Amino acid sequence: MSFLAIDIGNTRLKWALYASPQPGATLLHHGAVFLETIDDLAETQWRDLPAPHSMLGCAVAGEAIRRRVEEQLELWDINPHWVVPTASEAGVKNGYDHPTRLGADRWVALAGARHRVLQEVARGGTARPAMVVMVGTAVTVDALDPDGHFLGGLILPGFGLMQRALEMGTAGLKVPTGEVVDFPTNTSDALMSGGANAIAGAVERQARRLQARTGQAPLLLMGGGGAPKLVAITDLPFETVETLIFDGLLAMQSQRLAL
Repeated sequence: MSFLAIDIGNTRLKWALYASPQPGATLLHHGAVFLETIDDLAETQWRDLPAPHSMLGCAVAGEAIRRRVEEQLELWDINPHWVVPTASEAGVKNGYDHPTRLGADRWVALAGARHRVLQEVARGGTARPAMVVMVGTAVTVDALDPDGHFLGGLILPGFGLMQRALEMGTAGLKVPTGEVVDFPTNTSDALMSGGANAIAGAVERQARRLQARTGQAPLLLMGGGGAPKLVAITDLPFETVETLIFDGLLAMQSQRLAL
């Protein structure tokens, strides 16, 4: 009963093959490719994989990209299924004004976070709120209350978008990528440090709001390609979780098969 989980972001496609469609399943194979090369998946990374029994994916890159991935999935005799946010799933209740308009990646990451909270409860802990920060092309900061209600969240430009916006809007600021330092003494470091601290400040402010709203210290989770850079400069105890999207897909698929 192997299970293929796919996460199509704005820049890369990430995939993971698990031994079964349930949280905590053994990871058999995984990989990632830039979207420019997804048309080669069936002949490269997926060519020698054992055929999965089921598949669930999360796609934010658009219909055309999703169709190209489905063409690669024709390598196996499986039906592709893609997450569409709903009013509730996998222990999460959707508080968005229009639930289907929530980004699928955010919805799946929240399911992954909720699964971690419920794991703590199963071990004798108390249900607590959670905040999920995904750092990619954009940065999302989403909040769950202790009962699994999605309270809402922020969307910010990521590191690269911030820097490109400054380069485009300000004469003479096209410089090499810098480092994050406390007191930058060159333009490259000033740009990188300014963007990083802007994101970190928004994240820390939202974490304080969530704690004030619920009266409990939240579980703080961070994922995405830029997470290591951001988690290093925040003043909060974030846990970096590279598999949060996959954790959510496993939780969702397990629930769907049980219905």
